[in-house]
Amino acid sequence: MAHFIPCHKTDDASHVADLFFREIVRLHGMPRTIVSDRDAKFLSYFWKTLWCKLGTKLLFSTTCHPQTDGQTEVVNRTLSTLLRAIIRKNIKTWEECLPHVEFAYNRAVHSATKFSTFEIVYGFNPLTPLDLSPLPLTEHINLDGKKKADFVKQIHEKARLNIERRTEQYATQANKGRRQLVFEPGDWVWLHMRKERFPAKRRSKLLPRGDGPFQVLERINDNAYKLDLPGEYNVSATFNVTDLSPFDVGDDLRANPFQEEGNDGDQGTTSKDLVQVLIGPVTRARAKKFKDVLNGLIQELWAQANSWRPIGHDPPGQQRIITLIQVLEGSGQGQ
Repeated sequence: MAHFIPCHKTDDASHVADLFFREIVRLHGMPRTIVSDRDAKFLSYFWKTLWCKLGTKLLFSTTCHPQTDGQTEVVNRTLSTLLRAIIRKNIKTWEECLPHVEFAYNRAVHSATKFSTFEIVYGFNPLTPLDLSPLPLTEHINLDGKKKADFVKQIHEKARLNIERRTEQYATQANKGRRQLVFEPGDWVWLHMRKERFPAKRRSKLLPRGDGPFQVLERINDNAYKLDLPGEYNVSATFNVTDLSPFDVGDDLRANPFQEEGNDGDQGTTSKDLVQVLIGPVTRARAKKFKDVLNGLIQELWAQANSWRPIGHDPPGQQRIITLIQVLEGSGQGQ
């Protein structure tokens, strides 16, 4: 069930706690868990101490990752749509419309549960002006206590099955192009810097979109990790797995693997092994890598061809490549 409570941005944690007890605890009792974002009010010492004493567990969403509490994001989007349709040009009357919007939202049948929120919580839908008209009433309220309890349990079971089925559909659709990544403490990862989280680092299109590598300090769960982030970034060190990519310590970061100075990494590989047929889509990175390998191979064969040796002792493959290069040079001079 959703409750829309008006408040001000300047309200501190104590005022928010008063609103919570007045509007939520009064109707539904003490919660077991509270999911919230990392606002300063919810990270304050007062808020944490209050719920720790009451035995409620606080769950904080990952920064700049609304998928952690997607249900709240959908409710906020629906609330803005309803208010926009009701108030229209009378913007200052939004506070007066909140009770009517809350009733309409909780009375509507949801696509995931196939029931209204009132029906799930109370076992029946409250009356509306249309229900007060002289129409034949359906048997939606049973005065027998045992039958009423069984009726509510059946509604909850049907709602749970509908939510699970819809969640599986959402997960299948969203995970089509994803691959699961799991990091352990001590692993090194690259960090993708989002524009809304690193505005200073992404103020220009030409600035790098990532940084690293950084070491994983803690694995909160499969979706959130804590990194050893320097203090100069001045942001939370907890990131979602979608912003991380694995870093291989053995990667050769040079643009040309054939450079001679200090190039002692790939001595065991031959030029024949480096030129391979590309399988799959040719991206810019793969095309650049293949071009560098091909240029290095041509330079190596050209250097061997210019060295003093009888031409008869050259391998047939090198003779064909050298002849091809000479023919290309001759055609270029002719033009």
